[in-house]
Parts: sequence; structure tokens; C-alpha cells
Amino acid sequence: MTRFARTVAAVALTTALALTAGCGGSDSDADAGSDGKALKKVTYLTSFGNFGRDAYAWVAKDKGFFKDAGFDVTIRPGQGTGGVIPAIVGGQAQFGPIDLTGGLLNMGNGQAKDFVAVAAVQQHTMAAIATTEGNGISKPKDLEGKRLADTPGSVVRNLFPTYARLAGVDATKVKWVNGEAQTLMGTLAGGSVDGIGQFVVGKPTVEAVTKKKAVLLPYSAVIPDLYGNVLITSKKNAENDPESVRRFTAALLKGLEYSLGHTQEAAQILKRNVDTTNPAAAAAELELMAGYVTPKDGSGAVIGSLDSGRVAKSIRLLEDAGTLPKGMTPDQIIDFDLVPKG
Repeated sequence: MTRFARTVAAVALTTALALTAGCGGSDSDADAGSDGKALKKVTYLTSFGNFGRDAYAWVAKDKGFFKDAGFDVTIRPGQGTGGVIPAIVGGQAQFGPIDLTGGLLNMGNGQAKDFVAVAAVQQHTMAAIATTEGNGISKPKDLEGKRLADTPGSVVRNLFPTYARLAGVDATKVKWVNGEAQTLMGTLAGGSVDGIGQFVVGKPTVEAVTKKKAVLLPYSAVIPDLYGNVLITSKKNAENDPESVRRFTAALLKGLEYSLGHTQEAAQILKRNVDTTNPAAAAAELELMAGYVTPKDGSGAVIGSLDSGRVAKSIRLLEDAGTLPKGMTPDQIIDFDLVPKG
């Protein structure tokens, strides 16, 4: 199985971010699933734009996995945890991935509710600060006095105070400015900021866009137990139609697993649906993401699984760092009845 990576892809995706589901061949002219029943229309949001790391959703659509599960899926670009949650809760979309830590912070601090996680996409956080050589950043302490950009609701930005505290960085000496998913890398390339919120798999794309060697500071180097992205849906959807949630989750994870083993094909599928995709960068993102998606050998876990004990440990870490109020429990944010099991 190839290495799987989650890079934030090229800035040139600006126009493509407005695209809707686009069309993978097998869904374009059919309105019934493998059981002959009418397909259920569903809107899915990607985690952060239409980048290589999110290609697995397009793969699930293109290969007919969604159709076979009974769904006609429209795929739209998400704007990070802070954008995906309200869209799911508000009914503009039914499913989408968010960073679990970002979800905990949003829920624990009263910024969001009425959503639940139903599967893990990545077993470990891929959050990071990305910069390039020449910006004077090679270790966390170097971030002091620097200017960083990210979307306001990004988990990289929201988790930064915890990361800074544990890494020995004075967060008050770091200036954050607002950016958008499709323009962040251009902002870094243009030199108006010293670094951007990013995922570790973004390294190939950062280098492709900036034409410089990328430098990444992974949050996992300081906070190793945090999960990465998880698939969420609304509590209402989970309670009213759990079987539909299970079928959708299984189809999406099938696309994820297929993408792990066929990164070049997955990149080409993304290219067919998002014209501005750089297939080489998209495939590299998928290659890098593999180690974050696949559970450790011997753990007994399957792709998509979530462990209550690990989540509880993450909650305690965030509580101890002062970024999460006391008293949250894993089952407040995860519906363990719907999570895939080995």
C-alpha cells in the first residue's frame, strides 16, 4: 500500500473551488442504485478546497461507490472546520470532514453544537505551520515576531495557543492575519506573510507554488495523540437515519482506501473534475497522507475507527492547556454506534 498524504494543493484552484459535484462518469446518467431504488441526493463538503488530500471523495463518486450505496452526491469545496460545521448543522450539506480537535474546541467553547463525528479520516493530526527557506523559521521558537495567515476557523489557527504553550512559544508575539483556502499559498509565495496554516502533506504543493524549499512545523511533533480529520454529520441526520449514515460512511471510506492504493489514478480523477488540479502534486499529497490514515499494525483498528480512550486523552490535554473548558466527554462529539469497527 502506498504512502498517503494530505497536502494543501495549488493556489490555482481559485476558480475550481466554485465547482459543484462535477461528474464522475458512473453517476452522470443514472438515478437508481444497485438495489434499483432511487438515489438519495446528498451534498458533501470537502475539508478545505478541492485539493489532493480530498480526492478520495471524487474517487468514491467516479468509481460508483456512492451510487452503489444509494446516493447521488454533489461535492462542494469546504472552508475548513469553522466553515464545514455550520454548513452541516444548517442543512446546506449533509456530510463533511473537520479536524476533530477543531471540532472539540468549537463545541467545548460553545461556538457550535448539533453535529457528531462518525468516522476518522486521519488517525493523527496533520496540522502544521508551513513556510519556506529564507523566512528565518526552522523551529517553533522562530515563530515569535513573525506574521502568519490562515482562515479564521482553521484548526491550525485555533489550536495554535495550545501548540505554542507546549512548544515554548510566546503566542502573543505571533501575528495572525485572515486568509482564504484558495489564496493562502499565493500569500506565502508573494512574501506578504512569513508562514501559513497548512497540513504536513502540503509540502509538495507549497514548493510547487512558491518555487522554494518548504519548511514545516508539524503540530504532531508536540501533540502526538490528536486525531486528524473526522467525518461529521448533523445529530438530526444521525438520529433519524443511522443506516443511511453508515452506508454513506462506508462508501466514502471505500473511496479513501482505493485512493491509498491508486494515488496516480485518484489524482487524475480529481483533475477530470477540477480543471486546475496539478496531478503530480495531488498524487504526492495522497502519498504523504497514507501514514496518517492507516491504523498502526496490530492495533486491531480499521480505517475510519475512533478510540474513546484516545479522544478522552486529547480532551484532557486541551483542558490542561486551558483551551477547553472542563467536563467534555468523547461521546458528546462522537457517535460511537456509527463509527466503523474491526
